[in-house]
Amino acid sequence: MRTAYERYLALPIDKGLFCLEHGDMTVPYFCYPANAEPIGFEGCILYCFLPEYGEMVFACNPESCVEQNVYPLAANFEDFIRLILACGTANPVEQIVWMDQRKFEEHMAEEEAALTEEQKAAAQQLQRELGLFPMENPFEYVKAIQKGFDGRKIQYRDEYYEATGLGAV
Repeated sequence: MRTAYERYLALPIDKGLFCLEHGDMTVPYFCYPANAEPIGFEGCILYCFLPEYGEMVFACNPESCVEQNVYPLAANFEDFIRLILACGTANPVEQIVWMDQRKFEEHMAEEEAALTEEQKAAAQQLQRELGLFPMENPFEYVKAIQKGFDGRKIQYRDEYYEATGLGAV
């Protein structure tokens, strides 16, 4: 049986419409974990799996607005897609880490107004093909995943410690 991620990859949908551009990590940013398994990119932001955390989906942002550059977004890929279906793209999901509820609602209003017909159609196709429904309360879901997250198992490269001045754990 194919996983939701494998079914997603096989879909003839432009993943860039969800802010999940295809790319590689040939020149990774300092904060990209050594063993990150890419899902997609939005500019310098990497969405990925980290094997030491199972099916959990992460964002890796070298320009983060918080003290951490790598943080969880969803317990698994299906929930990540459900968040995208609720928010239109991966961008608002990734931004939750630094927002309060009011700021998130304002951001969502801007994002919803900016969604193109092509993005809306792609989301409908994604929902139909994967049989998933939009996440209820995406803000609360992501905040709950992030609350108390223990990132000590993240395997950073030497560049991370050099850039941040933090010692290897």
